[in-house]
Parts: sequence; C-alpha cells; structure tokens
Amino acid sequence: MRIIDLFSGAGGLTFGFYYRIKGTRFVRNRKNSFVFANEFDSHAAKAFSANYPDIKMLNQDIKTLDADRITELIGKEPVDLIIGGPPCQSFSTVGQRVYDDKAMMYEQYLRILSIVRPKMFLFENVKGILSMRETFYKTDKEGNIIYKKTKNAETGRERKKPIVDHYGEYIIEIIKEKFSKIDNELGYTIFTEILNAVDFGVPENRERVFIVGIRNDLEITWKYPEPLTTDKISIKDAISDLPSVGEGEEITEYDQNPNNDYQRLMRSNSQKITCHFCGTYGDKIRTVIKNVKQGQGKDDFNKLIEKGIVDKKYKLTSGFSNTYGRLIENQPCTTITNNMTTPSGLRCIHYEQNRALTPREGARIQSFPDWFIFDGEKANITTQIGNAVPPLLAIRIAQQIEKVLDGVENYGRKHQ
Repeated sequence: MRIIDLFSGAGGLTFGFYYRIKGTRFVRNRKNSFVFANEFDSHAAKAFSANYPDIKMLNQDIKTLDADRITELIGKEPVDLIIGGPPCQSFSTVGQRVYDDKAMMYEQYLRILSIVRPKMFLFENVKGILSMRETFYKTDKEGNIIYKKTKNAETGRERKKPIVDHYGEYIIEIIKEKFSKIDNELGYTIFTEILNAVDFGVPENRERVFIVGIRNDLEITWKYPEPLTTDKISIKDAISDLPSVGEGEEITEYDQNPNNDYQRLMRSNSQKITCHFCGTYGDKIRTVIKNVKQGQGKDDFNKLIEKGIVDKKYKLTSGFSNTYGRLIENQPCTTITNNMTTPSGLRCIHYEQNRALTPREGARIQSFPDWFIFDGEKANITTQIGNAVPPLLAIRIAQQIEKVLDGVENYGRKHQ
C-alpha cells in the first residue's frame, strides 16, 4: 500500500503499517510504503524521523500544506490509504472540553482527503468525539468570546470559562456527513467502531474511536478486526522485567531476562533502556504513595486521615477519585495519559514500587518496543507516548486493511 500519514505524532499508528510480527520480533512490512508524514510538534516529528528515517516527514502546520505540494509529493502513482488522528484534547472528557481550532482539525483531514482521493482512510480519536457537539459561544459587540470566572470549591483556584450560547450538531455526525459526500464525484462509505486496545494484545484498557472510510466506487466489504481470545495481559506481565528505579534515578541497563513472550517482543534486540527514570517527590506525595494500596486512590487515602491514621495536614483537596491511584499488578493498566509520571495523575502509581510509572514503562504498556526512540524533555516524551495509538492495536487494524485492499487488487487483475 502507498500511505499518507497525517497528525502522525511519534508514530504509534504508523508502526502498525511499517512493521509486522515474526515470532517475538518486529520486522519491516515491505508491502507498505509511505508517501509522506505530517506532524506539527517538533519533538514528535524528530522522534518520528528517528524511528522511520526512510519516511519523508513534513514538520509543519497542516494548514500550510497546499494542494500543489501534496500533488508533487504523490507523483503519478495513486495513494491507497490515508491514516491519522487529529488532536484529541478538545474532545477528551478529562478536564475542560473546549470547541476550538483543534476540535475542527478534522476539516484539514477532509481537505487533504479531497485532494488525494485514496481508496480508504483511517481516522482515530478519543471516545469523547462521540459526545462532543458544535459549541457556539457568547460574544461581545466586537466579536470577542465572553468568559466567566469559576472557582474550585476545594482549592479556591479561579479559571476562565467561555460562556456557551447554544449547541449545534454532534461532531461525529458532521464528520460522517462531510466525509460520505466530499463532492459530487467523491464520497466514502463510513464505518465507525470503538476498539479497546486490551482486546488486541495490549496490556492497557484504552478505548478509542476508529472511523474507516471506503471510496464509494470500490466494491469493498469492511469488517473491524475481531478481539483476540487469549487472556488479557496484566501490567505485571508487561513491565516486571524492567529494573527497579528510585527517586531521582535513571536506569539504562537490564538486570534480568524477559519472563514471557510479551516482554521478549518488547525487548527484541534492545541492549540498553532509555527513558526509564523517576523524578523526586515532596513529603506529602511520598506519604500518599506509601499509604495507597493496589486499587486505591485519593478517596481511600483521605479516609485514613478521617480515621486518624494519617495526619490531616496531608489531606488531598484536588483531583478525581482515581487520582493518586496505585495500579493492580494482575490486571491490565488503566489508560496511559500524558501525566503517567505524575503521582497525582489518573491511576499511575507503580503496583509495587513507591513511585509513578517511568516513561519507558508507559511506552511498554502502550506496546512500544524498548528500542523505540522518543525526543525532548520529560513532558515532550510523555505526550508522545500518551497521545499514541498502541502499536499492537495498529498492527491488527493494518492487517485487516491490507487484506481488504489485497482483495481489490486481485479482483482488478482478474478482470483486466
């Protein structure tokens, strides 16, 4: 397949089309080639290029990628597939949802789709896109959005929030409508499904929306990949071979052999460990971590204060009930986020050690192999990991798309 990769990030979705699994190793999938990839964030783009040096990376705002440049890059051969997931922060149900420019980046995906006209496209985003609606904010006479100040009842912190005037259509319905009929000649049959990465060999409960589009002139039947019937992989299965890390430490050497096939696959031929480090904590965070057991979190810790077991000066006054949460060793991990290394994040305290996850552990849980390179400081690295499509899930989707498009090619050859 000839592929264009939009909003590529560090290349989690890319991985599924670039590699296949052979035994307990990832090997290059020579059936697929990439015309180009596009990513705005410079650190993610550098990471992408480090891992896929043979793919042309356009590190620029997608809005500046015009039709002439795209046509020049494509050349004479048609493109089979466009893949990509526009920024998802605006749709996320964690934190404040805002209908902003990022929420409308699907328009850029649509624009490039109308230029390239591939046989298929694959569009990925968070579940929150299903419940997000067009949001129209109140404005003043000059057209500026009007904000109101809100205060957190527990912390007293203030923040500005735009005042909503009214809501429009659901974003997912807009996408389906616009993508199904781009113009009088071009349109796509749309298939939407929520897939959980844990069902496809990833040790993480991570639900994402996948939209597959098939060009209307093609006789293609689409079906999403079936979940695996094997047992789910636990977080301990995924990361127990990685060395222990203390506060302020970074470990670069393995100290034991892999214990199972998942660990063998993740290590492959890696000789060193990167991004396996831990920050330092203050007295309050150390006290929280020390007292929170597997499966517990903020509310459980505060109950210890109510019972007089822990001093009231340590009371947690902000965060959701599953923040400051310790993971459960014999279960898959909860969804990895950009805050995986912060104990106050959504359940990211190591199941055994008194610290949050390291970036490398987060990458392992996402199913990135240990040799996969990330770029930048800690915040850049955790964003690249937390925003990614898990590679093992991407491989399963890629296999399904390859099968479908191979059928189209074989049909065409028989009727020439």
